[in-house]
Amino acid sequence: MSLATRVIPCLDVKDGRVVKGVNFTGLRDAGDPVELARRYEAEGADELTFLDVSASQQGRGTMLEVVRATAEQVFIPLTVGGGVRSAADVDELLRAGADKVSINTAAIHRPELLRELSRRFGSQCIVLSVDARRVAGNPVADMPSGFEVTTHGGSKSAGLDAVEWVRTGQELGVGEILLNSMDGDGTKAGFDLELITAVRKHTNLPVIASGGAGAAEHFPPAIAAGADAVLAASIFHFGEVTIDQVKATMVTAGLTVR
Repeated sequence: MSLATRVIPCLDVKDGRVVKGVNFTGLRDAGDPVELARRYEAEGADELTFLDVSASQQGRGTMLEVVRATAEQVFIPLTVGGGVRSAADVDELLRAGADKVSINTAAIHRPELLRELSRRFGSQCIVLSVDARRVAGNPVADMPSGFEVTTHGGSKSAGLDAVEWVRTGQELGVGEILLNSMDGDGTKAGFDLELITAVRKHTNLPVIASGGAGAAEHFPPAIAAGADAVLAASIFHFGEVTIDQVKATMVTAGLTVR
């Protein structure tokens, strides 16, 4: 695990605006992405993550402009994901100002893409985003961890065990894991500690915990469970919890923050 815990606001961008919902439904406007990015840097965010939730080509064009505008004004690391399908997509985002690129569905369809991207751009640039949910009922033979990988905002199973998929990503050369709890997304009920623990046992890559943050007190347990960084969206966007409050709570819990 890293020496200092990172706190990362996540901005879901659709048609040039930040949006947020619960379990990826009921999206509502949360503001201008560049303005929010600038605010979060001033408040002490360690990194930023942008996820493009616009599926159209227009959405990609919009996202590139958002990345460029943000990179010109914000100087903390920026990870961008959503709809990335090829080396050309990664190259385009890095040239626009992203520091890291997150890959999800395209890697599920063709895992070898992860090796190709890691070799071409360097492991430090490639993040495997894993949208995981609990398997209904008891773990089955092909999902021994009890967590499965999903697509389409958590609505469809990819037929992969989440922990095994993380191990595969590590073998293929990715540099980091963005671990999204689809059960927890937007619920503000706390991070899925069992999911984080299960993944930590099987990888030495940095793990970013995502999904479920609702209070400053939710963050230290995620680090104790094995996360290296914690990511949240709506509680930051709507001013329910500040980055300073999260970091102060972690310091009180004996954690090192940047």
